[in-house]
Order: sequence, then C-alpha cells, then structure tokens
Amino acid sequence: MASDADTLTRTVNVILLGPPGAGKGTQAKMLEDQFGLVQLSTGDMLREAKKSGTELGNRVAAVMERGELVTDDIVIGLIEEKLTSSKANGFIFDGFPRTLAQADALGDLLKKNGQKLDLVIELRVNDQILVDRILNRAEEARAAGQPVRADDNAETLAQRLEAYHAQTAPLIDYYAAKGALQHIDAMGEIKDIAAKLGAIVRTATG
Repeated sequence: MASDADTLTRTVNVILLGPPGAGKGTQAKMLEDQFGLVQLSTGDMLREAKKSGTELGNRVAAVMERGELVTDDIVIGLIEEKLTSSKANGFIFDGFPRTLAQADALGDLLKKNGQKLDLVIELRVNDQILVDRILNRAEEARAAGQPVRADDNAETLAQRLEAYHAQTAPLIDYYAAKGALQHIDAMGEIKDIAAKLGAIVRTATG
C-alpha cells in the first residue's frame, strides 16, 4: 500500500499504453505499491473470471473454451465488477482499451460509476531495441534451462509490435485530443521510469 508520503489527495485512474515487452506490468506493480492503486489487467481478469464460477465467469469460460475472442461487453462487465467492489485509491488499466469503441465504453463506465479517467501514459520504446532485449532475455532463459514463451521470436515479435501500433495510433490521437495523454521514454532503467511515472501521478492529484 502507499506510504504516508505517497498518499494521494484523491482517487486517480490511469491507462498505461505500450507495446508488448515495454514494461507495463512491472511499472503498474510499482505504482500499486507506491500509491495503493489496483492494476486491472485484461488477461488476469479473464483468467480469474474463468475460475470464479460466477455467471459472468461462466460466460467467459464458455467463450474461451470455444476459442473465440471475449466480447467488449464482457470485459466491461469484469471491469465494472472491480470498480464497484474495490476500495482502491484508483485503478491502472493495462491491456484495455485497445480500440476506440473500447475507449468510449470505458469512459461511459467510469462516468456511470462517478469516476473519470485522469491520465493516459504512453510508454515509448525503440522497437528494434525492444525486440533485441526480449530475444536476449529468451536466449539467457533458454541457456539456464528456464521456460521461454513460444512467441518470443523475431518474426512473431515484429507482428505483435505492428499490430500494437496499428491498434494504438487512433487511441493516442483520441486521448491527446482530450488533453489526457502524456509520454515517457521507456528505454531507460526501471527505477528511473518508475520515478517519472510516480511524479506524473502525484502531479495529477495535486
């Protein structure tokens, strides 16, 4: 939880944008620890819902077992469950929204629950350096006998980055037009990136 020094003056909701491997999960966890925020990762929520046995969870399980994509209304339902059941100081949205329709739906959901989106922070990276880093980590893990993701190869990573940029470009313009978008160079040291993110979050609630 947040220390006394990092107590927020109000709740704050943040979207982290960034390609696969940019460090969103790591930075979200550090923001959680620093400010008492809660990370809402789409993948984590879907896996949790699948095991929950709730009505919504059973819908998720059925869709995933059929090998289909989970619809936006299901994901929004999962997010609403978290918004209404948690007493967090705010939320970090990781992996959602990915499209303009999802961005509109999230905005409507927050408004419905008496909240708003405060910040959208894009973690900017150099694609080639990012690919090299991931491949090097995979090679080190392989050499140490540790498990390696099947899609940690140059061709698949390039495809994932291309898909990310195609999906995210409209979102960047969308949130920039609302005055909510900020950028951070995510190619530096983890602690330095965390310090910059922390300063932005703190300033937003000042």
